[in-house]
Amino acid sequence: MKASSIEEQVTLLMHGAEYGDEQTKEHMARELRDRLAQDRPLRVYCGYDPTAPDLHLGHTVTMRKLRQFQELGHHVIFLIGTFTALIGDPSDRDKARPRPSPERVEENARTYVQQAFKILDPERTEVRRNGEWLSQLGFEDIINLAAHFTVQQFLTRDNFARRYERGDAIWLHEFMYALMQGYDAVALQTDVQLGATEQLFNLLAGRKLQEAFGQPPQICITFPILVGTDGALRMSKSTGNYIGIDEAPEVMYGKVMSIPDEAMPNYFDLVTRWSPQEIARIKAALADGALHPRDAKMRLAWEIVDAFHG
Repeated sequence: MKASSIEEQVTLLMHGAEYGDEQTKEHMARELRDRLAQDRPLRVYCGYDPTAPDLHLGHTVTMRKLRQFQELGHHVIFLIGTFTALIGDPSDRDKARPRPSPERVEENARTYVQQAFKILDPERTEVRRNGEWLSQLGFEDIINLAAHFTVQQFLTRDNFARRYERGDAIWLHEFMYALMQGYDAVALQTDVQLGATEQLFNLLAGRKLQEAFGQPPQICITFPILVGTDGALRMSKSTGNYIGIDEAPEVMYGKVMSIPDEAMPNYFDLVTRWSPQEIARIKAALADGALHPRDAKMRLAWEIVDAFHG
């Protein structure tokens, strides 16, 4: 793999990534560059907890990045969090998630793979469920995993810190989520994990546990949230501001056309197949008035519908 092609890969794969500080992004980009220089397919994964039966555009942010890794010849693992879903990721929550039943989780999981293959290449995707290994851990194993972290580390997380200051409950089982997600990286022996920016703590937990198990620490690539059709809140089925990837093309097109103009750059970066150079050109044309926002939005709507319906 030539140095130039490594740089091209790093530019493409890190496009849209966000960490909250530039130093972390530079560090992860450097580690990715070094890992690519090993000239082998990297093991790349992202986990999806089946807490609802349908995937929406927000879920596809990391799936599109997985597809880019596939097209560059890397090994992609689509992980269904059948075990982690029983707890629920507290990363974006100011209160504990309701815990679904195992039956509901299993029912939701059945729809995920079919929908994910609208983006991922089924021939080049390894599908796993983290119940395979997490359900096999004993009490001693959990203690050994927990011994690598302090309570203070967890309480510095924004959502836990706010709840602690307010005197709201922080349930002990919520601390277990980061341990379990971290152990997924160990079980899969991954080189790269993708996730949302707010999940960075969980991804870094994976690095820490991999080092404890004698593995090279994974590169973490995190992305900002995709705002919903209201242009303000995170896209979510519960708030009704979502665009489902299984929705009819005319419904999908109409919902994209309804997003506020200022939300378009968020969509350009996170849910299109456009190159970084093309996105930069569109943003520049919008900024200098050469491209009307309505025309840009029609192009965006067409791109999104075409990606899922052809």
